[in-house]
Amino acid sequence: MSRILIFLCLFSLVSCGSSKTTIVKYPIGQIKTEMGEMLFWLHDETPIHKESFIRLATENYWDTLTFNRVIKDFVIQGGCPDTPEGFSDSPYLLKPEFNPNIKHVYGAVGAGRDGNAEKLSAGCQLYIVQNKEGLHRLDGDYMIFGQVFKGLDVLDTIAEVNTDTTDTPLKDVTMDVNVLYLTARELSAQGYNFNP
Repeated sequence: MSRILIFLCLFSLVSCGSSKTTIVKYPIGQIKTEMGEMLFWLHDETPIHKESFIRLATENYWDTLTFNRVIKDFVIQGGCPDTPEGFSDSPYLLKPEFNPNIKHVYGAVGAGRDGNAEKLSAGCQLYIVQNKEGLHRLDGDYMIFGQVFKGLDVLDTIAEVNTDTTDTPLKDVTMDVNVLYLTARELSAQGYNFNP
């Protein structure tokens, strides 16, 4: 009798477990500014940069920083500032993960770097391509790890701010950087053209 009960218990556990559907959630980059929100897909093909972004966003690393370099028809760039010696206080550098299918198109999200020969990216800095024709001269030299799919109007608004001779905005453009975990349905509702 006890063997039958054990079998029935195991059967019910297996059948209950198999009837549940696993809901997949995707990590999505979010940058909130006074001018609005941008959401961007994080490329699986660049796992080192994707993991770095998720880590720093989760640690609220960028939330005390700004878009410190803004050049219309080029990029908006935020995070640690550039210095003559390179990046200021980058927590680490990242090996390049260039992919010929991931390019500097309008809305592409990349990792800044200085002139180092190894083309190592600074973990502390990110930029978003604002040139609507793309910046293909940067392909293979600077790392792209994401793509904005919501908030391109916000990108364009930030690119219009007044700047000084060093391309620094006259008024700080603050960043609140996060990672959202969204289902395919939620992504579609946000305007992402989801193709699993």
